[in-house]
Amino acid sequence: MTIRWTFLARAALVAVTTAAAATGAGPPGGPPAGPGAGGGAQTGRGAGAETDRGTAPVGGFTWPLWPQPAVARPFDAPPAPWAAGHRGVDLLGAPGRPVLAAGAGRVSFSGVIAGRGVVTVQHANGRRTTYEPLDARDAVGTVVRAGDQIGTLASTGSHCAPRSCLHWGLLVGPEDYRDPLTLLGFRRPRLLPLG
Repeated sequence: MTIRWTFLARAALVAVTTAAAATGAGPPGGPPAGPGAGGGAQTGRGAGAETDRGTAPVGGFTWPLWPQPAVARPFDAPPAPWAAGHRGVDLLGAPGRPVLAAGAGRVSFSGVIAGRGVVTVQHANGRRTTYEPLDARDAVGTVVRAGDQIGTLASTGSHCAPRSCLHWGLLVGPEDYRDPLTLLGFRRPRLLPLG
C-alpha cells in the first residue's frame, strides 16, 4: 500500500508540474532573461542578497540546504517508470531551516501533494527540481536565482521520520527522474573490467 501511495503521489507531481510548464506557469525553455522579466513576476526572497555559498561546481547549481547537508538516502533509479525506487535524494535538515533553489529558474508549482508541501522550480534545458516537504512556500511564477530561499523545511511529512530531511528531486523532460547530485558534479562510479 505504501509503495502504491508513493507512486501515485509521484505521478501526481509529474502531471501537475508538466501541466504547469505547458500552461505557461513556468517557461518551457527555462527562466526569463533576468530578474523581474516575464510580466511582473515576483522575485525570490533572497534575490539580490550576497551569500557566502561560493560558486556552484556545475552550471550554477548549489545545495538546497546550507551548510552542505548529509545525504540520508541516495537516488535509486527504478527499473521502469511504475516500479519502486527512490526518485531523488534525502538530505538531513532541521524543521524551519531555509530551503534554497538549487539553480536559477521560476517556481512552476507550489502546493500540497499527498499532505506534503511541494515546490517545483523550472530550470533551463527542460530540467525541473522538486523540494518537499516545505512550509512558507514561494508562489507560482516567482523568479529565483541559485541560493534564493523558496520555503522552509516542514516538521511533518519527512521521508526520514523521525528525523527531518528534504527530499530533493530532478526531472528531465516529462517523466525522466535523474540523480539531483549530478547537478553538483557528483557522478556515480563506473566499474571497468580488469585486463
